[in-house]
Amino acid sequence: MTRFALTLEFDGTPFVGLQRQATGPSVQQAVEDAAHAATGEAVTMHAAGRTDTGVHALAMRAHVDIEKPFAPFRLMEALNAHLRPDPVAVTACEVVPDDWHARFSCTGRAYEYRIANRRAPLTLERDRAWQVPQPLDAEAMHAAAQALVGHHDFTTFRSVQCQAASPVKTLDRLDVRLEGEHVIVETAARSFLHHQVRSMVGCLALVGMGRWPVGRVAEALAARNRQALGLNAPPHGLYFVKAIYPGED
Repeated sequence: MTRFALTLEFDGTPFVGLQRQATGPSVQQAVEDAAHAATGEAVTMHAAGRTDTGVHALAMRAHVDIEKPFAPFRLMEALNAHLRPDPVAVTACEVVPDDWHARFSCTGRAYEYRIANRRAPLTLERDRAWQVPQPLDAEAMHAAAQALVGHHDFTTFRSVQCQAASPVKTLDRLDVRLEGEHVIVETAARSFLHHQVRSMVGCLALVGMGRWPVGRVAEALAARNRQALGLNAPPHGLYFVKAIYPGED
């Protein structure tokens, strides 16, 4: 049995999420079906994180165990051949030690949220960015975001369906920058609560619109109450960017 680490890129639009579910197609199901077609084996994929319906990934890490001998490049090519036409691609594949685990060995996760700040309808970025037609103040959003960095109880920014044992997390970074007509929110932590990134972005957008003062985000955090949340940003602007492992850059 050989353990292969995969790097996945996917468009989350047609999926119910990354994790296999009975309610519709998932990224996990697509990869596992492709692996079965390529190897004839019943394969289970484990991923660094979970994503909701409509959330995308630039470099999700995952692993599969395969009995049949494969060179990593050949396995990647076989998986990609069988993944078509699903919008999922294996962009890298390597052999890893048997005790390496895509989820449990991961020490950090990074996400990016893209806001298209324009009035004209989206064409190329439809379902790949959140369109906000009102002008956004990215500097005010960044200033407000700094209240969320650090070790906090993020109950306000946690979905009522979140299954995490505790609402306390340590947010390593939350930066907001203007890039042309886009406002980009970048964040990193060891792990996140369900809907945490989208909830933080939604409240920062209210600051950018001028509907919330900068200090309101800190007040929402201190409330430790989901009712204090101003807005949950839609899923289609969110991208899983990177999984971090010991010994990797």
